[in-house]
Amino acid sequence: MFEKYQKYIEYLNEKLSNFFEQQKDYIKCTKGCSKCCKNGEYPFSEAEFKYILQGFVQLDKKTQDIIEKNIVDVIEEKKKNKSEKFIYNCPFLVDDLCSVYDYRGIVCRTFGLIENKEGNSAKIPFCYNEGLNYSNILDKKTNKLSMEKFKKSGFKTEPLGFNINYDFLTGEKFEKLFDFNFGGKKPLIDWFLSENQ
Repeated sequence: MFEKYQKYIEYLNEKLSNFFEQQKDYIKCTKGCSKCCKNGEYPFSEAEFKYILQGFVQLDKKTQDIIEKNIVDVIEEKKKNKSEKFIYNCPFLVDDLCSVYDYRGIVCRTFGLIENKEGNSAKIPFCYNEGLNYSNILDKKTNKLSMEKFKKSGFKTEPLGFNINYDFLTGEKFEKLFDFNFGGKKPLIDWFLSENQ
């Protein structure tokens, strides 16, 4: 199963590398930034969850202990949280770096790009609020991309959105194409909750 999933990940990485290269004038992601790892629900399919655990077992004991403590802390925090949407730090984040980077989830791989939405709208990564991705061409009054700022920027490539919707990328089309099943989908921390029940 992992062999087929890895072939899909290789395919996805190649596509995403091209997208990120096209948008490099607008991308401010740097090693250690980790804002996207501290503010999410992190949807994960069963296949992604099993794959990230493959990365976990390859880590040294000290790092595994840190992650296990992070998982316990997030679970405790979730039990106290009564809101419908639970936002938390990814438990695999250690010293502001992803400890399982090569095994990270699909939502982690796509973060930073603009996602095309239905109805000709777009979802800009939330980090633009902090002067990061796409902030250099954003109209702060409207919170929309500014073609005027783009024209003044001197950038040759327009800011573009891509079909990187999580449900699309973990849907039937790719299951058929790569002959595997993503399985159920839920927030990353919920996979750990169900493991402990």
